[in-house]
Amino acid sequence: MASLPTLRMDKLLAALNAAEIGQHPVEVHGALVGLICGGVEQSASGWTQPLLELMNDGQALPKELQALIEELYQDAVTRLSDTDFGFSPMLPEEEEPLSKRVEALSLWVQSFLTGIAIIQPKLNQAPLDVREVIQDLSEIAQVEFDVGEDEESEAALIELMEFTRMAALMCYAEFGPAVDDDEPIDVGVLH
Repeated sequence: MASLPTLRMDKLLAALNAAEIGQHPVEVHGALVGLICGGVEQSASGWTQPLLELMNDGQALPKELQALIEELYQDAVTRLSDTDFGFSPMLPEEEEPLSKRVEALSLWVQSFLTGIAIIQPKLNQAPLDVREVIQDLSEIAQVEFDVGEDEESEAALIELMEFTRMAALMCYAEFGPAVDDDEPIDVGVLH
């Protein structure tokens, strides 16, 4: 599934800057996906207000930015519910330095955890596998940004990105809307 042209990170960043909202696009996407995976009500009124609280102290967004966020939401829901697991976190392209991509993953995971915690305040009562995944994500959120530009570090980042992707899908399967396929998603545990 190709990314919608309007969902490109640079366009979202420009709209956030124009609205004077000091968040990176990966933080917005992470929070939005966290809300969705936490089981936020999927009507416009259900998910918009919690996201606005996280992004802009509950204040409305300029129309252009709001339209981009709505597209981002629709894209995330579509990808999360895709049986082929077409979802992946919004992160910088491979051309970016590894340290920037590691930092972006950390920001995405931090925002994801914040979003999911708002909708699921009793995460500590979730099934054990979900609690373990949340714990592993909290460790990923604290990953070191100072990494070497080598193949080993690149491979480690790819592994963390895949774990994060599967963890989001697992949380969506647990807390999101009911789906036909009750097959559990195995993301493995990093311990």
